[in-house]
Amino acid sequence: MSPIMPERIGFVGLGRMGANMARRLKDLGYTISAVHDVNQEIALELAQELGARACGKLSEVTAAADVIFTVVTDDDAMDAIFKGRRDSLLQGAQKKTFINCATISPSVHRDIEKRAAKAGASSLEACMASSITQAREGTLYLMCGGKPEVYESVKAILTRLTSEGQTLRYIGAAGKAAEVKALVNMVMNINTAGLAEGLALGQSLGLDLTMLREVFSQTGANSRVLQTDGEDMQNRDHSCFFSAEHAAKDSGIALELAASRKLNLPLATATTKQFRRMVKEGLGQLDKSGIAELTFKGRHKSKSKSPRRRINP
Repeated sequence: MSPIMPERIGFVGLGRMGANMARRLKDLGYTISAVHDVNQEIALELAQELGARACGKLSEVTAAADVIFTVVTDDDAMDAIFKGRRDSLLQGAQKKTFINCATISPSVHRDIEKRAAKAGASSLEACMASSITQAREGTLYLMCGGKPEVYESVKAILTRLTSEGQTLRYIGAAGKAAEVKALVNMVMNINTAGLAEGLALGQSLGLDLTMLREVFSQTGANSRVLQTDGEDMQNRDHSCFFSAEHAAKDSGIALELAASRKLNLPLATATTKQFRRMVKEGLGQLDKSGIAELTFKGRHKSKSKSPRRRINP
């Protein structure tokens, strides 16, 4: 039987990543004391499974936990849980530690750290470069940003969510891990779009796509995306592990960073445009591999009748 760990842990945001991280820590003997999600039914189900309290208010999560993980969708969602006037995670947050795992703008992470400090709490960003399976198995790749002493105070917990610390990295001050995560996803998304175009052209030339993927894997065309998405693109299996909607958001964050440095990134710009088009065409909930639906000849008929316009970051 797993030993009982001293920290009481709360989770806010119970999507596929947050819920499976909570399950992983519960398996290891941690007390999952409180959970919260905008979808109360999901919160009730997970609370029953883990023996936790499903909290209707954010402040109730803070009161019931020592360490609170937040795994929300975007900047607005992050603002909502930390800045609410009537209800906020920072109410009664003295001596509590927040570990924020969402892929959001670096500036938001820096702002949350300041707000947490003002409330007598601590904040750390722990950006994830993994997916659902890794969350459940405890093999996440985590990039952390914030004060070194805060990182050290929760390192034992984070180690249990990674490959025993082998895939856990401290990047630097608040916002720096988020910058790295934005670049990871930007490059991944570019690779995904490039792979879709290579396979689409191969199909149009009458090439066997299984053979083509094998050749790609043995040459300079190889990539991690080929391993994770190539077969799915060929078979049109776009079960969602990382959605096109999130790909569009994350690539947009990278473009905003580039714009702040007056740097032109044509490949990232074109890729972001494709993922935003997926969202516009109603394909945003597909896995990022679904970008192939826009690329392979005859797969997707556009719903848009208006001329395409340049999408600024």
